[in-house]
Amino acid sequence: MRRFFRFDELGTDYRREIVGGITTFIAMAYIIIVNPAILAQGGIPRDACTTATIVAAAVGTLLMAIYARRPFAVAPYMGENAFIAFTVCIGMGYSWEKALGAVFIGGIIFVVITALKIRSWIAAAIPDSLKRSFAAGIGLLIMFIGLNITGIIRVDPDTVVGPVKIGMLSTTGPLLSVFGLLLICVLMIRRVPGAILIGILATTVLSHVAGASEWPSKLAAAPPSLSPTLFKLDIAGALTLDFLPVILVVFILDFVDTMGTLVGVSARARLLDKNLDLPELEKPMMADAVATVAGAVAGTSTTGTFIESAAGIEAGARSGFSSVVTAFMFLLCLFFAPLFVSVPAVAYGGALIVVGFLMLSPVREIPFDDYSELFPSVATIVLMSFTYNIGFGMAAGFVMYPLFKIVAGRGKELSPGIWILFAVSVLLFVFYPYNRT
Repeated sequence: MRRFFRFDELGTDYRREIVGGITTFIAMAYIIIVNPAILAQGGIPRDACTTATIVAAAVGTLLMAIYARRPFAVAPYMGENAFIAFTVCIGMGYSWEKALGAVFIGGIIFVVITALKIRSWIAAAIPDSLKRSFAAGIGLLIMFIGLNITGIIRVDPDTVVGPVKIGMLSTTGPLLSVFGLLLICVLMIRRVPGAILIGILATTVLSHVAGASEWPSKLAAAPPSLSPTLFKLDIAGALTLDFLPVILVVFILDFVDTMGTLVGVSARARLLDKNLDLPELEKPMMADAVATVAGAVAGTSTTGTFIESAAGIEAGARSGFSSVVTAFMFLLCLFFAPLFVSVPAVAYGGALIVVGFLMLSPVREIPFDDYSELFPSVATIVLMSFTYNIGFGMAAGFVMYPLFKIVAGRGKELSPGIWILFAVSVLLFVFYPYNRT
């Protein structure tokens, strides 16, 4: 087991991997509740979607563990689920079965181009400065998510002063979040093993004791049936000319999201080589692709590598064994969901903020004196966070980078792969149905 997961090569052990795997799971366990709740708005049966979410996460994460041997967890993407529910189903009026058909088709395309190593070839063409910006941009996004779900900040779009405001810091929830955040920081400064997991668990217990969250009403429950969603996707209905823009947007969003997340969290885990490439990149990409196909068949939206994997990496995860642990935790959720989902946002939100802090370090490697590198990198970082969308931030960088290189008279530095990313990103901006969201 140690040899298969390369413990000695990666400088890790069972304790670090188990703690890392559990930490990743706790940081992303909210998806079990949030994803079905979002997709239910588009008509997908919520109970069945809950089981589908767990199954897709377990299958994808286990593939990531055994096939790719990476410390990354896979689950249905936030953002893509909202696109399916609110834009495709509600805004455009398509059925959820047809929407899942688009997800399935996108997943099949991913499997094919990954097997042909086209995705890894394109990923290798990404400039170093943009790769560094992905990690920093994901860090800012994780921080924003953590600050928002804990109530330390609050989003109020109906104000002329500004959409983001300071939360009610004197109330119990934000106070508990600040406590958890500071506890994790102190433990990390003191080099305490498992600092993030300790902080999450301590804040969870304190939140229950303070009455800010409820103790689990029961420890176990039978998983809801998959029958309302299993194999209910409408593939033939999705293969129509009028539905092509939806398939295109689903495909591009997942393409850039997965690429950015893999590069970003790999950079933090120090898994990139000297050229800032992830060795055998096609393996984690294939795990994502297969999980997307399985998720669509089961009844959920596009799946991919979760940015919360960074929490487990900070807790010590370095090998695929941590993903085995995370996948096992998801499978346990089929029967012990009430226990796991009792961890409140105020507990894991602080962990996300700390992880966001740590992921900002690649910024110092961006060449600030080269504006043709700086402007696309900063645009990527800022838009990832401010649009709440990894794909949009990356697409902006892919559009700006080659254009600014040409302006600088350095077009010869551009590879064919970057022009493919440029074209794909332009298509995203052209076909994304903004007026429907």
